[in-house]
Amino acid sequence: MKKILLLALSLCLVSTGLFGQSLKSPDEFLGYELGTRFTPHHKVVAYYEYVAAQLSNVKTERYGQTNELRPLMVAYLSSQENMDNWEQIRTDNLKRTHLMDGDPVGPKKGIVWLSYNVHGNEANSTETSMKTLYELARPDNSEAKAWLENTVVIMDPCINPDGRDRYANWINQVIGTTPNPSLDAKEHQEPWPGGRPNHYLFDLNRDWAWQKQVESQQRMKLYNTIMPHVHVDFHEQGFNSPYYFAPAAEPIHEQVTDWQREFQDMIGRNHAKYFDENSWLFFTKESFDILYPSYGDSYPMYNGAIGMTYEQGGHSMGGVAVETEEGDTLTLADRIAHHHTTGMSTVEMAAKNSERMVDEFATYFDNAVNNPKAKYKTYVIRGTNHPDKLKQLEQFLKTHQIAYGTGSTKKGFSAFDFKTGENGSVNIENGDILISANQPKAVLVQAFFEPKTYASINDTYDITAWSVPYMLGLEAYATEMEIPVSEGEFLQHERQVEVSGTPAAYLAKWETLQDAKFLGDLLEADIKLRFAVEEFTVAGRTYAPGTLIITRKGNRHMGSKFDEIVKGKAAELGRDLYATPTTFVDGGKDFGSNNVPFMHKPKIAVLRGDGVSSLAFGEFWYFMEQELGYPITMIDTDAIGRTDMSNYNVLVLPSGSYGRAFNESQMNDLKSWIRGGGKVLAFERAIGSFAGKDGFQLKRKTSDDKKSDEEKEADALTPYADRGDKYEDFRLPGAIFKLKVDNTHPMGFGYEDTYFTIKNNSTPYEYLPNGWNVGIIESAESHVAGVAGEKVKENLGKSVVFGVENMGGGAVIYFADNPLFRAFWENGKMFVANALFMVGQ
Repeated sequence: MKKILLLALSLCLVSTGLFGQSLKSPDEFLGYELGTRFTPHHKVVAYYEYVAAQLSNVKTERYGQTNELRPLMVAYLSSQENMDNWEQIRTDNLKRTHLMDGDPVGPKKGIVWLSYNVHGNEANSTETSMKTLYELARPDNSEAKAWLENTVVIMDPCINPDGRDRYANWINQVIGTTPNPSLDAKEHQEPWPGGRPNHYLFDLNRDWAWQKQVESQQRMKLYNTIMPHVHVDFHEQGFNSPYYFAPAAEPIHEQVTDWQREFQDMIGRNHAKYFDENSWLFFTKESFDILYPSYGDSYPMYNGAIGMTYEQGGHSMGGVAVETEEGDTLTLADRIAHHHTTGMSTVEMAAKNSERMVDEFATYFDNAVNNPKAKYKTYVIRGTNHPDKLKQLEQFLKTHQIAYGTGSTKKGFSAFDFKTGENGSVNIENGDILISANQPKAVLVQAFFEPKTYASINDTYDITAWSVPYMLGLEAYATEMEIPVSEGEFLQHERQVEVSGTPAAYLAKWETLQDAKFLGDLLEADIKLRFAVEEFTVAGRTYAPGTLIITRKGNRHMGSKFDEIVKGKAAELGRDLYATPTTFVDGGKDFGSNNVPFMHKPKIAVLRGDGVSSLAFGEFWYFMEQELGYPITMIDTDAIGRTDMSNYNVLVLPSGSYGRAFNESQMNDLKSWIRGGGKVLAFERAIGSFAGKDGFQLKRKTSDDKKSDEEKEADALTPYADRGDKYEDFRLPGAIFKLKVDNTHPMGFGYEDTYFTIKNNSTPYEYLPNGWNVGIIESAESHVAGVAGEKVKENLGKSVVFGVENMGGGAVIYFADNPLFRAFWENGKMFVANALFMVGQ
């Protein structure tokens, strides 16, 4: 009997070994060779789960799902011993970050996270991930097996499944049996909106910090339970470009450590060895910097990891094969080979340097807690800020595991005032929130809160200013003095409800986007209401312009449902609600006055399609659907001429070029529609459809060339080597400017008389001569933070940013800046709500 059991066990072991050895490659599993077509996302998931089912040292985890209900997943793979001890490795790692109490007790193991396909139409990387998974997991790959003794590898095969399938499904439909490398072929001409963005047409590679999209939110929850030592983001660029890998380009944020720079260099040299062996071209230290904190390389860097972007030539125009400018044919198989090589090389270098990598990671967080590299030691957020804004701040801090608390000191201290941009004396007050630089997320605190981001050079890849107090519109201070911070939570705002009896009208404030959501919900429930355009006093309380006046008159047909809806919606959204037994006011205009306008329900059409920036459209779509919760009708630009615009009273033009959508005849029709009571919201480049055109006041601002003949000659003779410096004065990659706001105009309701805008558009526009200049840049000194050339600042002085031009019974509302940019500039969103609901009533 014993011999039979031993024989059975022996056969079982042999069978398991053979089973592992017979692991199917992606080609065998899919039924076609990688690189000959693009794999639908569900088949990628199936292959990952197949490998995990075959091998006990590979595990998959579904960490969420997309808007279109596709699964988000990662695979973990390492040696069997490491996989068995994964929980110990993970918690030891968190203890090194000081985000978990205790001391690590297990062996030091490196953690490498490989992320693929954040941009859906940079689709080679998901194909690559299957090849890399197979080669790392293949039991007979002795080299990979040795690497996995020292490392745990986490692989996310597709960060953006919705965008990837949009691209993959399209190209698989249009490509022939033999790929056509000619750029004339349809397979290289991806239709609008393209596969790059996610469902809401957001660029997920710029959402790491702000986490507005579900993919980012769910992924980062998992990321923060692990905190890897290395993170790689696999991308594609133009198909004529050689491969890019680390080291990164300047500017590199001053918080990036010497070790992080050194390891990037070590990785790059190892990649170069393999690329040189294969005669593959590459470049380093160009284009891709480490500054803006919301990328897949920079955000991990600010969290102690070695963050890197790898860029393969190809992108959507690469298809399965494309002819390059050198006359070569770049194939999908080539692109897979290149990405696979850097992925394997990354794991190799992490494995060979795992102990030092872990030690340096621990040192990074020890320094963060004990001796952070920080000019400002404490940030003070006034507890008197609006409760909605404080709630946004609290959620932001918790999302990023940034510690905060309260202070007990009452003495004054010198601090930078974000609003004035000057230093002054400030006292800590009850309810104030303090954020110390001495904490595990010290570097992230500096990156998010520092008033002015330092950039070693002005030639940057993305925006250069994003400071959270400006983003949220907070009264805040930064001090170079370390202030003791005690444990404490945000003071919770107790909702004020002053309602008794059967009021003649309910009154609600108009201050934040939650108030706009409340209004939208009331309108959707067919509640009729008015709003104040001037301050008024009733029942002993004074109310600001914009206050919602919800009268019983006009809603009597609803009976008791009127009170139930108003009070119910206010409670649901946490809105303060007041009431008055009379519509006779003590000061200001009575509620029956023609100067207290009736709120007409907006019926909103928004253009999408050819000519429209897909990202800008997505930002508006997301704002309306996910943040404001108000319905819109999406209309293609090629259908606007066939659309009965009498069904709508608001038309939204996201940034884009509308020359084809509005020919001369259609523009005349649009002007007639506006005069009849229609309202147009034009954002950024869409303003060009109106600037300088017949019937519209808006004009681009021109600057006289005041240069002397000698200066002009010097410009003309600029050496070619200095050509980059020649344009320094004209750079505006994204900076913060201070606007003067006319908050007496409905577009400015809810704001103070200043506002900080995130500006990406350097085109200046003249003040409207007969319109309303609601938000203006007064001078070059209005520049607050970020890179902005001297010529740009000079030109933007005395220009309108937010303006309203009345036309007959309607209006055109100009947004030279887009407050909905990437959905993160929270303090600007009320301008859009005002434009939709308040202006033109």
